[in-house]
Amino acid sequence: MGIVIAVLAGLAWGALAAVLNRLINKKALEKSSTNALMAANIGRTAVDLAALGAVFLARGLLPFPYEPMLIAAAISLSLLTVVFAYRLAGSEKSAKKEE
Repeated sequence: MGIVIAVLAGLAWGALAAVLNRLINKKALEKSSTNALMAANIGRTAVDLAALGAVFLARGLLPFPYEPMLIAAAISLSLLTVVFAYRLAGSEKSAKKEE
């Protein structure tokens, strides 16, 4: 049962980080400058490292094994970042068609 809770917690933690990455992407695309996009890439990498690092550093405090949580967080973070990127690209494409 502890593994299931760890996986669910990891999925939620990864999803939270992916939403934060989406906000960073959206703000950078609104500015539409090369410097903003480079800063967004650095910011997204920092969020990824912080999210996964927090799980690793909190491993002694967690009441369940940290490995399943870490793996689930990485999977959730990766998949949702891709999904959000496709949605963002689709909305940009439809906005250009309307113009």
